[in-house]
Amino acid sequence: MAAYPKPDAGTLQALRDSANRLRVQSIRATCACSSGHPTSCCSAAEIVSVLFFRTMRYKPADPRHPDNDRFVLSKGHAAPVLYAAWAELGDISQSDLLSLRKIHCNLEGHPTPRLSFVDVATGSLGQGLGAACGMAYTGKYFDRASYRVFCLVGDGESSEGSVWEALAFASHYGLDNLVAVFDVNRLGQSGSTPLEHCTDVYQSRCEAFGWNTYLVDGHDVEALCQVFWQAAQVKNKPTAVIAKTFKGRGIPNIEDAENWHGKPMPKERADAIIKLIESQIQTNRNLIPQAPVEDSPQINITNIKMTSLPAYKVGDKIATEKACGLALARLGHINDRVVVLDGDTKNSTFSEIFKKEHPERFIECFIAEQNMVSVAVGCTTRGRTIAFASTLAAFLTRAFDQIRMGAISQTNINLIGSHCGVCVGEDGPSQMALEDIAMFRSIPNCTIFYPSDAIATEHAVFLAANTRGMCFIRTSQPETAVIYNSQEMFQIGQAKVVRQGVNDKVTVIGAGVTLHEALRAAADLSQEGISIRVIDPFTIKPLDTDTIISNAKATGGRIITVEDHYREGGIGEAICAAVSREPAILIRHLAVSGVPQSGTPSQLLDMFGISARHIIAAVKRTLMN
Repeated sequence: MAAYPKPDAGTLQALRDSANRLRVQSIRATCACSSGHPTSCCSAAEIVSVLFFRTMRYKPADPRHPDNDRFVLSKGHAAPVLYAAWAELGDISQSDLLSLRKIHCNLEGHPTPRLSFVDVATGSLGQGLGAACGMAYTGKYFDRASYRVFCLVGDGESSEGSVWEALAFASHYGLDNLVAVFDVNRLGQSGSTPLEHCTDVYQSRCEAFGWNTYLVDGHDVEALCQVFWQAAQVKNKPTAVIAKTFKGRGIPNIEDAENWHGKPMPKERADAIIKLIESQIQTNRNLIPQAPVEDSPQINITNIKMTSLPAYKVGDKIATEKACGLALARLGHINDRVVVLDGDTKNSTFSEIFKKEHPERFIECFIAEQNMVSVAVGCTTRGRTIAFASTLAAFLTRAFDQIRMGAISQTNINLIGSHCGVCVGEDGPSQMALEDIAMFRSIPNCTIFYPSDAIATEHAVFLAANTRGMCFIRTSQPETAVIYNSQEMFQIGQAKVVRQGVNDKVTVIGAGVTLHEALRAAADLSQEGISIRVIDPFTIKPLDTDTIISNAKATGGRIITVEDHYREGGIGEAICAAVSREPAILIRHLAVSGVPQSGTPSQLLDMFGISARHIIAAVKRTLMN
């Protein structure tokens, strides 16, 4: 092992001085806006100073350069210390710092990618380390590059289970390019953290998870320099640095005191506090970060096209979740930056097809859906991959916070949820996604695909790969017939009128299995001389409002929606909102009511009023009225 390059006395003093300047800037910024978390910034000042001005390699003038080391501030409430570091580097002006949390300023209360030096939004605690895992996995296994990833974790947030999911993931995959720094300052928001300053317990827990671990005085810049250098020498293990610190470090009567979380310094005391900290600064020396090793590959993840038409014929029977697995594998052959993550459901979701054909780009995240979503977000930062994360749609609901934070992070991840609705059958209600459309409809800039056959599913996968923002693809377990020919083209926000005639009396809108129930109902009704129009929305968000309204008007203003989802927040409510300004349109809504139970798919579709029989009855009632 190479000898440790100990910094000279002048460099160490410059690091101490930088840390104190970070404290001063954090106090000034939070005072100016009368809100924020200066005490949390003060505990981390030396850690941030050593990382940014000694350890990390990056280009300050190009924060998103692919070869730069990455930094994730998981304890996002300490945002002012991050902003202060970039002010030291010249990327942020003093006037911007003093505009912290103001409506016209991108220096928000917690960091978001509106800032060029922020890769993922943080602030909902417990998520930064999972995203850092995704960045580190990408660096080690996809880019095979030299950049490293550093994540600053708060001791309070380490009570979150998602932190320990991330610790298990990083160890399992030997992410030796990842360093997690635990800022153990003893105090949470409303009182002491569970372990307070028992850093040896943090150490034993991290070691039990398979991490290389160091204990360090988090205010000793020389000790921090040494452990970060040692971490870089370790192979096949991630490193945890357990740093004992004090909240409000350097502030008399506030350091290590309770009830100062999220409170700026009183304005009448701020000047004296700042003068005291400034009196300890001995130099004005600015340390220049080392340049990164530029060895990331050049990649292209745009404008991915099908090289041939889907290979299905009308009448073929295949579940859309299997068609999705086949489409992912095909997409992987077209672009080598397509990656698939799975939550130990690959033999149910058919993502195992992708694994078989592209094993080096398949990430098994095991039964840890929150971490899976965070890892996917990390994988897609700086445009390094096209990530699809796949599991049963019901299990994505436990990752809703990671999903909503992904939207704030402006992520381009694609989520695939299988086994939707009561058509899951005998497995029972715990496996049935009946809330997922409502969940994803509430996410800004999220595209929701609900394909009804294998052709539509393959197009959904390719469209998602090319779409900015989050995408959700909802797939079903039962085998259903292919209804579109291979030449059919699909677009986001464009519905398909799959059955129509000049004498249609009602427009029925279904998706997935209920579209097939609607087509069965249409065939049976035609035997009775009743003609109905059937629409496949393809995307639930954005919805093709124009097609829905024009066809509703052509059928006397009568719409019936039928969906394998709870009534609240689903397709019916989306369509009600879309036509709300059309007073002549009447909507009847068929959806799952109440908690389902085990049974066969056909029994459950009938029991909960969304089978062809119930659609026929609804059509007749609508015409009678």
